[in-house]
Amino acid sequence: MSAATAPVMLAAGVGRIPTHGDRANSFLVTDEDGLTLVDAGWKSAPEVIRQAVEGQGRRLTDVRRIIITHAHPDHVRGLAELVARTGAEVLVHHDDAAWLGAGRVAPDGRSGAIGRAIDHLPLLHWRPVTATRTISDGVRVGSLRVLHTPGHSPGHIALVHEPSRTLLVGDAIFNRSGLATGPDALAADPATRDASYRRLPRDVTAVGFAHGAPLAGDEVARYAAWLDGQRRVQPNDHHRLP
Repeated sequence: MSAATAPVMLAAGVGRIPTHGDRANSFLVTDEDGLTLVDAGWKSAPEVIRQAVEGQGRRLTDVRRIIITHAHPDHVRGLAELVARTGAEVLVHHDDAAWLGAGRVAPDGRSGAIGRAIDHLPLLHWRPVTATRTISDGVRVGSLRVLHTPGHSPGHIALVHEPSRTLLVGDAIFNRSGLATGPDALAADPATRDASYRRLPRDVTAVGFAHGAPLAGDEVARYAAWLDGQRRVQPNDHHRLP
């Protein structure tokens, strides 16, 4: 990229940064005390993120915190460089903190043999990062509310931007050729995902995916219908945030 490119705005204060096309997304949230980055992407992502931040008229050092939705390589391989360049604090759910600090997914961190095999590849390891602090279900970080949604990883989280009711789902849901769960072999415990879907709010204004294009406006109805199908509940029986 030769010129700064601003994030694609999902709502006031929430921008999407496609760090690897629609195949990998980070998100930039504007808070009163600075910027919050959600996920750090692959090793090549920091430069793309810098361009996006500057395209918004800010500096990379304005990133005050980096929230990791889960410790998988496509979300954290760029993290060490971003921490060095920003001085930002790093937040991750306590159930994924050990993976982040080990620089790789744990040997038993995938449910399938294929998933466990690929985690041995150096390409899927990262420079270890110790979280500045760990976070848990229900806490608020700036304008974002944390929802613990295990399954894809033990400490996987989704985030709700409360001012705009924008939902950032991480890898809880993929939007590649339609909405879907991720491959079971790459998940830590696929059986726990159903309970996590019951925790996701249905009444949102936009949905940002780590993998795939976002949904906004009338398109959010696709998310609500998909979620109802996964949860097998009536449309009015859904989780609301306090």
